Amino acid sequence: MSAALVVPRSPALGEAMVDIRPAVPGDLPGITALVNEQARRGNLLPRSAQAIANSLADWLVATAGGEVVGCVSLLRYTSGLAEVRSLAVRDEVQGQGVGGRLVRALMAEARRRRTPTLFALTRAVRFFERCGFRVADKSLFPEKVWLDCRRCPVRQRCDETTVVLHLFREEATNDAKKLR
Repeated sequence: MSAALVVPRSPALGEAMVDIRPAVPGDLPGITALVNEQARRGNLLPRSAQAIANSLADWLVATAGGEVVGCVSLLRYTSGLAEVRSLAVRDEVQGQGVGGRLVRALMAEARRRRTPTLFALTRAVRFFERCGFRVADKSLFPEKVWLDCRRCPVRQRCDETTVVLHLFREEATNDAKKLR
């Protein structure tokens, strides 16, 4: 991620301010714990510390008081397509805008990388709609199906919805034409 990423600070959460920034190696234990806690609850797919470390440059974290309180990664499939992946926020900061700030920061990073289309598989459809995403058909993203869905333990009873966001008007128009 770009070290020049600028995201406004949030209002105080208790005694600590929440900052959004690119992940660094010292964040690895916090990211791993947060992602895998959400995986235990059935909200995310689990990620090993090694898998997270291997893609650390693609992660953003929300920190408060020196601790990771939120995270998200940008998984690039092609030059034109990336997934909003492993979005997680600790319980004590839920509902305080941390998730939205993480997604907006990830959108800024995708724009910087000139990636025109973002998608996510989620149960939090309204959250993503508030971030500008719209519901889409999963079949439009065979890359995701082949990478994760085919190995997912609940693939036969998947209750996630696919959402998509086109970041650049011109590319979005071209993408829509290609899908017709």
